[in-house]
Amino acid sequence: MSERVITVGLCGFGVVGQGVFNHLQKRENDLSDQLGARVKVTRIAVRDTSKKRDFDFDAAMLTTDPLSIATDPAVDVVCELMGGTTLAKEVTLAALKAGKIVVSANKALICDHGEALFAAAKEGNGQLLFEASVAGGIPVIKAIKESLVVNRFNSIYGILNGTSNYILTRMTNEGAGYQEILAEAKALGYAEADESFDVDGIDAAHKAVVLAYLAYGRWVPYKDLLVQGIAEVTQADIAFAKENGYAIKLLAVIDVAHASGKLYISILPTLVSKKYVLGSVDGVFNAVSVHGDVVGETVYIGPGAGRDATASAVISDIVDAAKLIVNGGAGRFIDPAPRGGAKIELAEPEEIESRYYVRLQVVDKPGVMAEVTSLLAKHDVSLASVTQKEVEEDATSATLIVTTHTTTEQAILDAVKALEASSCVEGKPFTMPVSSFEG
Repeated sequence: MSERVITVGLCGFGVVGQGVFNHLQKRENDLSDQLGARVKVTRIAVRDTSKKRDFDFDAAMLTTDPLSIATDPAVDVVCELMGGTTLAKEVTLAALKAGKIVVSANKALICDHGEALFAAAKEGNGQLLFEASVAGGIPVIKAIKESLVVNRFNSIYGILNGTSNYILTRMTNEGAGYQEILAEAKALGYAEADESFDVDGIDAAHKAVVLAYLAYGRWVPYKDLLVQGIAEVTQADIAFAKENGYAIKLLAVIDVAHASGKLYISILPTLVSKKYVLGSVDGVFNAVSVHGDVVGETVYIGPGAGRDATASAVISDIVDAAKLIVNGGAGRFIDPAPRGGAKIELAEPEEIESRYYVRLQVVDKPGVMAEVTSLLAKHDVSLASVTQKEVEEDATSATLIVTTHTTTEQAILDAVKALEASSCVEGKPFTMPVSSFEG
C-alpha cells in the first residue's frame, strides 16, 4: 500500500457524512490501488460530540469548529456536508480562499452563492466539486462537465426531486389523494416534517440553477424561475393523464427557446408522454435527459437521494480531488462551465411556446362553455380538447378540463388570470404544460 496520504476533513457528520466515512473505510485498499495514495478522513466537524453515531471512529478526530478544518494546512480535501447556506458558505469560502479542494453536496449553497464561491476558488486557486448537489448518485454533472464537453446543449429535462416523484407515482398507482400520500411519505421518511422544500419545487429549482450554469455558463437567480409544486394536483388530473397516455411529473426544463435563442428555466408539474423515458420513471428515482448537438440525447436514471447514493457521488468527487493532488493539478483553478455562455439572455414569457392543460371548476349553468372559450380566445389561446365529467342532477358546479393548441406562456398566464376573475369560474384554475417530446 502506498505511503502517500490524501487527508479529508468532513464538515458535517449526519446521514451523508457517515455514509462517506463508512464507504471510504470499506474501499480504502481499492482506492489506494487506483490512486497510488491512501484517502483517509482525519478530521470531522460535528455540532454535538457526544451524539451516538452509526459507525466506529476515533473520537480524537472530532471538533465543533468546522472553520478550523477549512483552514487546516494538514487537510487536503474539505467536504462540506452540513447543509444550509450560512455557516456552510463561510466554511466553503474559507477553504477555497486557502486554496483547498472543496467537495459539496449542498445544492442550495451552490444555487444561491455559486458565483461568489467560484470567484473565491479562482482567487485562491482552489477547486469546488459538487457532483452530489444534483440528482444524488446520478453522475450528470460529470457527464456535462467532462463526457459531453464537446457538446452545446439544446435542452436538459429532469425529474430532480424523488419525494415529489414518489408522491405522484403513488397517487397514480393507488388513486389516493395528495394529502393522504404525503402523510404516508412522511411516516416512511421520504418527506421531511416540513415538506415544502420538496413538494413546492424549491429543491428541484436549486438543482436546475446548477445544471443551467454548467450547460450555459450563466447563474440565474432563483427568483427569476417559474416554479410550481405538486400540491394542487388532483385525481382528476391523474385520470386525464392516464386516459391520454401521459404521466404527471414535476419536471425541470432548462431549454434554449429556439426562436429566440434565449435561456428558459422552469420547474412545473407537466404532462409527460408515457412514450418518453422520463414519463416512466417512477418512485423515488430521479432522471435527467440531456440533449447535446453532437451526441443527441443521453438519459441518466438512478436514486436521487439517500445515504449511499449521495455518498457515492461525494466519494467520486473526493477521488477526483485525490487525482488532482497526486498528479500535481491541485492549486490551479479549473472553470467548471467554460462554454462562455454568461451573456446568454433569459427568455421572456411571450417567447416560450407549449401546449397546456387547464382544469377549471365552473358554475353549472348554460353559457359557461361559451364564456370560457371566449376568454381563452381573447388571449390568443385556442382549444384542442374539452372534457367535462357528468355531474349529479343537483350539482351546482362542474369540473371542466381543456387542453390548448400551442400558445405562449404569457398568453396562458393572462388567460388563466382572466378565467380566475370570471364569475363563472370558482377558485383558481390549475394549469400545467403538455410535453412536446416523446423520445
